[in-house]
Amino acid sequence: MATAPTPSQLLTLGMFVFGMDTLAYSDLQRRITWRHEASDRFGARPAVQFIGPGDDDVTIAGGCIPEIAGRYSALDTLASIGDTGDAWALMNGLGEVWGYYVIVGLDLTHQTVMAGGVPRRIDFTVTLKRKD
Repeated sequence: MATAPTPSQLLTLGMFVFGMDTLAYSDLQRRITWRHEASDRFGARPAVQFIGPGDDDVTIAGGCIPEIAGRYSALDTLASIGDTGDAWALMNGLGEVWGYYVIVGLDLTHQTVMAGGVPRRIDFTVTLKRKD
């Protein structure tokens, strides 16, 4: 029996937990594709054959505002995970494993920059690609 998700565990990538105390996200998009190969035929539409699963990409976006929720160091941790090039298990808050994913992109936007160049908010987008 699955347990209800809590704010402390929205999503887990390896040992990194997306949550209110680390890095909460507001948007999650998952795109799953399947591959079909076409062969031309004379006087008819191409014959199409299913050849297997395609890409499975996940995009996670949100904002880190340490005064409210999250830590800037969590973004550094995600960058370090991406630097390894390793695939990590991605599991939702209900404990369902989606597969093994690599980080292929991390976009950061600093907003409301204060004295010393310190932002009050960093918007982030993490792009994952399934590897297994």
